[in-house]
Amino acid sequence: QVQLQESGPGLVKPSQTLSLTCTVSGGSITTNYYYWSWIRQPPGKGLEWMGAIAYSGSTYYSPSLKSRTSISRDTSKNQFTLQLSSVTPEDTAVYYCARAEGGSSSPYDYWGQGTQVTVSS
Repeated sequence: QVQLQESGPGLVKPSQTLSLTCTVSGGSITTNYYYWSWIRQPPGKGLEWMGAIAYSGSTYYSPSLKSRTSISRDTSKNQFTLQLSSVTPEDTAVYYCARAEGGSSSPYDYWGQGTQVTVSS
């Protein structure tokens, strides 16, 4: 059973960089052909895909967030990390990590429980 767990600060100040980590257990993030995504849901809005890192280490980003987003991984810890720079209150959301097989836009089969991040001074 694959499990994903998000971790990181719940409160970030405007203009700072938001950093979240997803720890994966029950499966390796380097296993073919899985894609590991970050997805968020602002209050009262739908899910927004932010980006993904593939089993190979290749990264993919939403065009609307690409200039502020970086996704990396630590294979020794079986973790992948999201960094979102220059945050504003509009980045307040529940942030999820999730796994998909075969492509970054494939259906997700495992999700983390989500972590609330609030951007406020």
